[in-house]
Amino acid sequence: MTKPSLPELLHAAVTAVGGTERPGQVTMAETVAETIDDGSHLLVQAGTGTGKSLGYLVPALAHGERVVVATATLALQRQLVERDLPRTVDALHPLLRRRPDFAMLKGRSNYLCLHRLHEGVPQDEEEGLFDQFEAAAPTSKLGQDLLRMRDWADETETGDRDDLTPGVSDRAWAQVSVSSRECLGASKCAYGQECFAELSRERAKLADVIVTNHALLAIDAIEGAPVLPQHEVLIVDEAHELVSRVTGVATGELTPGQVNRAVRRAAKLVDEKAADQLQTAAEGFERLMELALPGRLEEIPEDLGYALMALRDAARTVITALGSTRDKSVQDEDAVRKQALASVETVHDVAERVTNGSEYDVVWYERHDRFGASLRVAPMSVSGLLREKLFSDRSVILTSATLKLGGDFNGVGASLGLAPEGTSGDDLPVWKGVDVGSPFDYPKQGILYVAKHLARPARDGARTDMMDELSELMQAAGGRTLGLFSSMRAAQAAAEELRPRLPEFPILLQGEDTLGELIKGFAADPKTCLFGTLSLWQGVDVPGTGCQLVVMDKIPFPRPDDPLMSARQKAVEEAGGNGFMAVAATHAALLMAQGAGRLVRATGDRGVVAVLDPRLATARYGSYLRASMPDFWYTTDRNQVRRSLAAIDAAAKAEEK
Repeated sequence: MTKPSLPELLHAAVTAVGGTERPGQVTMAETVAETIDDGSHLLVQAGTGTGKSLGYLVPALAHGERVVVATATLALQRQLVERDLPRTVDALHPLLRRRPDFAMLKGRSNYLCLHRLHEGVPQDEEEGLFDQFEAAAPTSKLGQDLLRMRDWADETETGDRDDLTPGVSDRAWAQVSVSSRECLGASKCAYGQECFAELSRERAKLADVIVTNHALLAIDAIEGAPVLPQHEVLIVDEAHELVSRVTGVATGELTPGQVNRAVRRAAKLVDEKAADQLQTAAEGFERLMELALPGRLEEIPEDLGYALMALRDAARTVITALGSTRDKSVQDEDAVRKQALASVETVHDVAERVTNGSEYDVVWYERHDRFGASLRVAPMSVSGLLREKLFSDRSVILTSATLKLGGDFNGVGASLGLAPEGTSGDDLPVWKGVDVGSPFDYPKQGILYVAKHLARPARDGARTDMMDELSELMQAAGGRTLGLFSSMRAAQAAAEELRPRLPEFPILLQGEDTLGELIKGFAADPKTCLFGTLSLWQGVDVPGTGCQLVVMDKIPFPRPDDPLMSARQKAVEEAGGNGFMAVAATHAALLMAQGAGRLVRATGDRGVVAVLDPRLATARYGSYLRASMPDFWYTTDRNQVRRSLAAIDAAAKAEEK
């Protein structure tokens, strides 16, 4: 029997999911197949509506090697496992004459821990464990959630938090889950044979396709102890998120509360001398943190250095003591000891990392209104780590709707540790970038309007002219507005100002309800508007007439006092590069490309992206930012835009009747 061709396979898969074959999807599938065949790497930009999931799944399944697909969002993970993969496998089975298996794999804390559920939670203040079900009042929200999870534990096959509907709070979930450091290990745990996390790993070992998330991919790369089974192909979807997710996993943090928790957990299990040493070091650290001012620490102050060395040494003493002493009077000693060890090891590792001081790390203080001060340490760059860990021994395909910034892939490539496209060298990964376009006719479907007449935004200054402009645009659009703001404060100020001014248009504000409920409310009523910040720039998918005006209050450069971004910018400058373009402009370009992508989600969508920051039209870097956004028709004519919005609104009202 002849081997089925890629177009045949793609056609079968697209038909099975009820989709339409698109030229960009065909190009993507062919390029992915070539990349896997020659063992190289690919950055592929596929616009919204291309059908990129099938564009990479079909060639990967056809190739027959084991594939890991890593995504950034829960929504896409679920779509792959619950919709795309089952239908695609069913459609390809007769043609391939084999049925590829697939499985979902996440970090341990995403799964219900049966030991925690049945034996209780190690308590900080007292010996042993306490029964969280008795401790929580059955009438409280926490108590009700815990009882619901106990019932769910008897019926769930996966123990995966995301399969529990409705969901529960982080606080409730923490009562029934453990981190990998706190886990006793399957061989030592009474519930090891039934463990949900272990079962998910076993399923993954047997699967042809493993769907995971960026965080687990980062842990797999950084920790050295492989979590993911050996695989020949890695596909990173939503790849524009990868660098920030890996940075997050590689960031260490120390807070007085966290250190005190480690002291309480360890105190009952070690001798008095070791416990006192850690307690004294914790008190010294806490006193220092009370005076900590937010900002980067280019050099570690002497007093902080001494406090961290004291913490590190005391933590090391306690870790040794925890390993050598036993206390049979402590109920379920292994679990209590493991949790204490996990807490103290974290304190030790972060204190040691900051004390040792690496030129590749950035250290800073942060202050939070509710949680107080914290000391943080993050890698200056994760590009070297990604080049070394990601691009060796397998073919890597990275895809997203936004990878091409300012007209090429080199900016995103550099952040991933890749040399400019076409550069050759012994140790350099071989890659290429391909833009397969979009099924949408952007110049006909959307307008990019820059309010060139407004004053330049000043930091924290009131922008009366911007509020007037926003108000007029919303009126012309008949509501239907998604407001993307550069800070939560700006979003709140705009909502406060415009709610009384435009009572006919309800304004929903991020933080006043869950994101899911806000988006549902926004989509349900055309007059309703939604204002918010970062997660809205990339998390809103409202096709149709509900979203016809996307407004950005200003270019979303990183804050000048962001320690990590400013350190990265400075490092590029010291190496002879343009720090502003490499870091700040790239960051802004990625967000603006994502934000502008909220407007056109289907072939019938029409609307305007309005940027209320004249710098997009007047500054030298403006053309770079505009080249990163969809190719909308561009104007700075305010009257033209009001007429266009009014016409789009009238057409939408006629359609809604």
